[in-house]
Amino acid sequence: MFSGKTEELIRRLKRVKIANLKVEIYKPAIDIRYDANNIVSHDTNAIISTPIDNSQKILLFAQEDVEVIGIDEAQFFDDQLPNVCDELAYRGIRVIVAGLDMDYTGKPFGPDAIHYGQSRLCNQAPCYLCKMRQHRQLFLPQNSQ
Repeated sequence: MFSGKTEELIRRLKRVKIANLKVEIYKPAIDIRYDANNIVSHDTNAIISTPIDNSQKILLFAQEDVEVIGIDEAQFFDDQLPNVCDELAYRGIRVIVAGLDMDYTGKPFGPDAIHYGQSRLCNQAPCYLCKMRQHRQLFLPQNSQ
């Protein structure tokens, strides 16, 4: 969508690393657009991550001493992601989640994990046609003008 979700996630996680906090980063295994392992923004900023095929694996892979967990493309995870985020928070882990909260029709998209957490930042991308900030993504069927 080009609203800067992944860019902001990378920025926040790099700041966490500068603070010498133990961080782990996860992304859905199906997200191979720019790189199979790293999280990569549209302007090619990147950070190392662990691709996983279901959100429960975050609980299995998370080390005991981890302080912050970053999750990209939340909408591509299963419906258990909000429960996983709750469990991580219960363990005292700060969780930073990036993803879409609705599809192009305005319906909720993917798990509701975007609405969890202590704070929420909503980025909006400019429309390619009118250049105004948009709260939904544009969907053009393949044969449309």
